[in-house]
Amino acid sequence: MRRAAVQILRAAKGVSVRRLRPFRQAPAVAETHSRTSSGFRSVSSYKENHGSRQMFQSAMYVRHFSVAAVVASVASGVWYFGATPHHLGDLANSLTAPSGIPASTRAVADSPPRRSLTVENDQFFVDEFTPVSPITKSPDAQASPQNAMLSPEEATQKLRQFEESYEVPRGRGVLRYDLVQLPSNNPIEDDHAEKLIETSPSLAVPNSAANPPATSDWMFWSVFDGHGGWTTSAKLRQVLTSFVAREISTTYKTALADPSLRFPSPASIDEAIKRAFIQCDHEIVDEAVTKAQKANTKSAAAALLSPALSGSCALLSFYDTKSRDFRVACTGDSRAVLGRRNPNGTWAAQPLSEDQTGGTPSEIVRLRAEHPNEPNVVARGRILGNLEPSRAFGDAHYKWARDVQEMVKTRWFGRSPVALLKTPPYVTAEPVITTTKLEPAKGDFVVLATDGLWEMLTNEEVVGLVGKWMEENPVSSKAATMTSNTESGRQSFLGGGGDGGLKGKATAVLPVDRPQVERRQEGQRSNTIRRTQWGIGAGDERFVVEDSNAATHLVRNALGGKDRDMVCGLLALPSPFSRRYRDDLTVEVIFFGEGDAAGDVKANTDTSATGRAKPKL
Repeated sequence: MRRAAVQILRAAKGVSVRRLRPFRQAPAVAETHSRTSSGFRSVSSYKENHGSRQMFQSAMYVRHFSVAAVVASVASGVWYFGATPHHLGDLANSLTAPSGIPASTRAVADSPPRRSLTVENDQFFVDEFTPVSPITKSPDAQASPQNAMLSPEEATQKLRQFEESYEVPRGRGVLRYDLVQLPSNNPIEDDHAEKLIETSPSLAVPNSAANPPATSDWMFWSVFDGHGGWTTSAKLRQVLTSFVAREISTTYKTALADPSLRFPSPASIDEAIKRAFIQCDHEIVDEAVTKAQKANTKSAAAALLSPALSGSCALLSFYDTKSRDFRVACTGDSRAVLGRRNPNGTWAAQPLSEDQTGGTPSEIVRLRAEHPNEPNVVARGRILGNLEPSRAFGDAHYKWARDVQEMVKTRWFGRSPVALLKTPPYVTAEPVITTTKLEPAKGDFVVLATDGLWEMLTNEEVVGLVGKWMEENPVSSKAATMTSNTESGRQSFLGGGGDGGLKGKATAVLPVDRPQVERRQEGQRSNTIRRTQWGIGAGDERFVVEDSNAATHLVRNALGGKDRDMVCGLLALPSPFSRRYRDDLTVEVIFFGEGDAAGDVKANTDTSATGRAKPKL
């Protein structure tokens, strides 16, 4: 069995990625000695046959090399990752089940050799090995983890593992919503929440003096991008929507009790949402300390303090079916984008939120005004040089006073206060809110996603991909009719006729308006950070339609689309190694339209993972 050192396929060029330290130069590559027992070929012998190019360095030191190089090396192979080198055959023989019974390691006699990728001593190597059945490892074994490289079918299964889809046949402007999650951290630090509240007549505004009040639906969709742990985002999934609904309900009741008002003002609804966000964060960050002081054990204190010590961005949308107002409340750098059809049949992308980070101009101005004597309140695009989001829930180390942080550390656990801490809080949970009047008759749709998606695709690409998907998967008969009758119609979508948009095939152009010169939108970070890191082009020919769930369709194309080796390679990377190349992903796509009132929310079992679809609206 021969093992060869993987060579750099292209120059390593890239940009800094979310919450990673700035680029650090890799150390000099030491010559790897020959290992006859495991079939290693030495670097020197490899150079004799392949020139003097450098070996491929691990992302522990070089975080920006092209993922295409990795994918090309491991297609149809196996990932093997660990600090201590092992011969793959010896590794398989050493696996034990939790009970201590040796795992099955008998090689399959008729199985052809497969390729693997080994990461050791900050270098990559490829190898061949005879597959064993099964390729597994118990969580508590002392050997290094080994993960099978995915086939295209296995990659599809992994992409669809957490997908859900729901129809909303209530005749109130919403037809369907799709969602999916793809973990990179283990466990995933993202979360999401959906809720439908049918208002009582007491909260409804009468259509006229002759007509009694009619009920309406309040619909909420939210995505939460956790960092530093999963507990804050999980807490938000449990409580944030309820906080918001309660405050909005109070605002409506107050307005209806005033004879001079028939409906709460837009500003009062926005203020209600802001109060809810702030109150929820106060419970997470401040009340947790008070409750922890009364806890009897450290474990009880940990349960109370964990959501404060980690952090999470939040993107919450609120749709009132009566007014057709769609509000987006953004705390952090998750993003919402509206897709609206143009008269010529293409789509226009309209951002509904602003990324809030230490690199956002408006946030820099705000922070410097609030902390005028602290030049390092924003450094290198991060709060106090460390945290990227400028608004977030939790993140108590940027909100607690120094004495509180010292008390928490001494009495329970935690880390030392940030060195530059002077006048906290530096981070706020108060959201920035936008309001958009939706037009269901035009077939509007909205995409909500954590920042992992926007590191891979532009706003226009996301909207164009959903438009592309809708050509193959009309969400209603009315939408299908409208699409077929559009001036540019299907011919334009398919790039001038032919079968370019058929499932599994690429299309020449996405049906979306784009600026003639691609530019960074105000308040939003660069959209090509991962694409640059992976070394892939920007052409629409890389996109495909293979999924009946619109959210899964977006994630597949974000990871490479037509390039199946890229998709399989990125999905095969084990956690935590995968985090250097892709973030956790949570994506929701909400389709609006005029439909008949046929009942309550129901699951689309054909476009949901088995057992996942449980209506929460």
